Amino acid sequence: MNENDINHWLAIYTKPRWEKKVDGVLLRKGINSWCPLQRVERKWSDRKKIIEEPLFRSYVFVNINQNERLNVLQTEGVLNFVYYLGKPAVIKDEEIALIRSYLLEKGTSISVQSLTSFKENDKVVIKHGVFMDNTGTVLRSGNKKIYVKLESLGQLMVVEFPVAFVSPSNK
Repeated sequence: MNENDINHWLAIYTKPRWEKKVDGVLLRKGINSWCPLQRVERKWSDRKKIIEEPLFRSYVFVNINQNERLNVLQTEGVLNFVYYLGKPAVIKDEEIALIRSYLLEKGTSISVQSLTSFKENDKVVIKHGVFMDNTGTVLRSGNKKIYVKLESLGQLMVVEFPVAFVSPSNK
């Protein structure tokens, strides 16, 4: 089988607040896409309502092969693929399965930490992506990004993460 014919999970960036629209359009095009949704309670002055909102803002996952990439990019609301080391970042099937199983559990929710909640030298746990479940130390926080020192294999890596990808460590 040709490498171009193998499907991989990839993440795409969408316009802000377009995640559900992009997911719907991709599904209608016959593309296997997934926008993980989480049920949250929203309060207004006159009522409360449970709504489904995207777990990852401006991200949708697609399970496609090399030949389908252009069709995805030509979808209204899609900005680009998420890249890692110059190539579209491949998300492991196990990570997608883990997110799906997490969302099926009753009473679970993910909270996004604000930039001000992390200070230099805070211990954090990476909650998404290739470094999931690794712990690290905050070096500094930037504009919606956090720089975390990860020590693995006796090497020091400094990785930039979206703030939503980390949570405080209990260690």
